This record gives sequence, structure tokens and C-alpha cells, in this order.
Amino acid sequence: MLVYVLNKHGLPLMPCSPRKARVLLKEGRAKVVKRTPFTIQLLYGSSGYKQPIKLGVDSGYQNIGLSATTAKKEVFSAEVKLRKDIVELNSERRSFRRARRGRKTRYRKARFQNRRKKEGWLAPSIQHKLDSHYKAILMVEGLLPITEVVIEVANFDIQKIKNPAIAGKGYQEGEQMGFWNVREYVLYRDAHICQHCKGKTKDKVLEVHHIETRRTGGNRPDNLITLCSTCHNKVSTGKLKLKVKVSNGFKQEAFMSMARWRLVDMVGALPTYGYITKHQRIGKGLEKSHINDAFIIAGGDTQERIAGYNIQQVRKCNRKLYKGIRSHIKNTAPRFVHGFQRYDKVSYQDMECFIAGRRVSGGFVLSLLDGSRVRASYKKLQLLESANTFLVERREPVSSPA
Repeated sequence: MLVYVLNKHGLPLMPCSPRKARVLLKEGRAKVVKRTPFTIQLLYGSSGYKQPIKLGVDSGYQNIGLSATTAKKEVFSAEVKLRKDIVELNSERRSFRRARRGRKTRYRKARFQNRRKKEGWLAPSIQHKLDSHYKAILMVEGLLPITEVVIEVANFDIQKIKNPAIAGKGYQEGEQMGFWNVREYVLYRDAHICQHCKGKTKDKVLEVHHIETRRTGGNRPDNLITLCSTCHNKVSTGKLKLKVKVSNGFKQEAFMSMARWRLVDMVGALPTYGYITKHQRIGKGLEKSHINDAFIIAGGDTQERIAGYNIQQVRKCNRKLYKGIRSHIKNTAPRFVHGFQRYDKVSYQDMECFIAGRRVSGGFVLSLLDGSRVRASYKKLQLLESANTFLVERREPVSSPA
């Protein structure tokens, strides 16, 4: 375990051992500023001796691997799990906004759709992923004097993935060329036959069904399937469950192609590539994981490894709903219940966990980052850390490379 150190002005220094941190705290020469990761701040002036520290970032659509190394040891390691609800929440907000405009606003004359997006615009879900990566890197730079950042990048040819034989003019045509709309293409692709009963119901009326809800899956052909009206009604009422694999599309590939290079420019980092990371990781006998990949990206070789941290990203607060126009009556629970708010880190029976649910009656739901939950009364809880968008807990030690 290492203790991270800040100087008198809040700038990071090299980490120290727990023993040295205890001495500084006991002598009143430092104070605790953060519990996880444990960080102290010096109360006296110190230039501090600094070593070159390289930060490796294994960026991804759902997870981020972080590892900071010196020439002798690893000084920081973490795996960050990003939020997955951005697309659904944006779709929900869009539906509420459209319904509200239809109810509350007077008729407006149609106008030309000539508004242009700003240069460098990204879809909100992709922009959020990019901002989360940048925030995670800044978090590490606030703990350690990072001298170099290396980020793994990649470019994906999505059309080549779908059709390996595509070339030249084929990139301009696409799979839906010659069809009026997506529905016509899906019916043609499925040979105008119900993909569940294969025509056994003898229902001649065909419909196009969304495998995943349209809010999150969209209207792409991979998310659509042909069903007869009889089977479609059963699926809609919950009487029938389709045995169809849900396609994730190419969200991860799109993020890697669109945002990773932009992240390199934002941070001023050096790029590396996945095949280099894979070759070196296999050569050192390490298992495939985001933390091990980040360790290799950071130039990890025979350095001593540390346990590191698990980090879960959560939303800052729920959207506030109100009863009526210009009403001050909130339709949500208060921010603090019995002195605690959601995602506060608390101690319960010598166990550190986070508050996942609260009741005015006093019954709280506590959770760990692995998903396990327990119920407890607020009277038995002790506050350790206030809520944050990054929930941090220590992880089990990892093996060092041979």
C-alpha cells in the first residue's frame, strides 16, 4: 500500500510508505485530505524529490484501465467502470421534452432546419465517454506527478467488419442500396417470413419488431426482425419470448475510432496500439485484463505490482421533477435522509460499503461495487466519505510478471 502526498500548495509529490505518513500525521506536519486513495497534504514547504512516472491508459467503451509506473515499481493501478445509462436517459429526456412542448407551447410556424452543429461535435453518449476518460486521467494526475501519458488507440473499418470483401465503390453503396426504407430492406433480408414461427400461424400480415427497445437500440437493421402479426402481439404482451441474440451494433468500435485520437490530443499523450500491447502482455505471461494492459502500456516490465482500486462511475443526482408549472413541490426524495445521501461511503460492521437506497423509516440498502447488497439501519452507519461520481474501493493484489 502507498500513501499519496500533496505539497503545501496541493500539487502532487512522490508517494510515501504508510509508516512515514503516520509519523508526519503524528507530528502535525501533514493532514489527511482523502481517504480512498489515502492522501495526505504537507503543512510545511517542501520542493519534494520527483521521479519520472509514466501513466498507461487502456481506454474502452465500458471500462478504463489505469496504471502508473516508475523504473522500479507500480505506484497506481485502477479499473474504472463507466456508466451505461446515458443513451436511455437521453431518450427519456427527449420524449418528455417533446410531450411537454406539445402540451404547453402554442403553435409555431415551421422553420428551415438550417442550424449547424459546432465543429468537432460528438453524440452526447460518445462525448460523455470522452469526458469520463479525461476526468479519470486528471484524477491520477492530481495524485502523482505524471511526466508522460500513453494511450492505446485504434481505428476500425466498420464496413470491412460487416463485409470483408468490400472495396472501392462498395463503400458508397451500402447494404440498403436500392431499398426505399429500412423496413423494406428488413423484410427482404428475412425473405418475407416470420422469423419465429416460420409461417406456421398462416398469418399473412408481417410487421417489423425492435429486438431491443428503440430508445437504446435505434432503427438499425441489426436491431429489427420480421414477425407475423400473431407472434408480434404475443411478444408485445409478454406471452412469447424471442430466442434472438441482441446485437450491440458497433458502439465500441465507433467510440474507439472517433474519440480515442481526440483524447490523445486533449491530454497531449503518446499513442500506442493494441497489437503491441497484446504481444508484450503474452510475452510477460499476464492474463488479459484492463489493468494488466494498462501496466504494459505504461512500460511495465519487472516492476513490483500493487493491489490498486476498483472505481465505479455513477450519476451525480437524479433529475428533479416538479408537480405542476412553477411549483416548488418536489416530486423526488430529499437529497439527505437522516444525514446521509445516496452513494455516501459508510462503515457497517467493519465493512466499507456505499449507500444504494434510503428510506425515511430508517432502513438503508448498502452495496459493494461487486453488486452484493445488505440492509441496515441508519443508526448503525458511520460516514467515511461523502458521495462522489467515482466510487473507489481497494481491490485484491495482483501477481507481478515473471
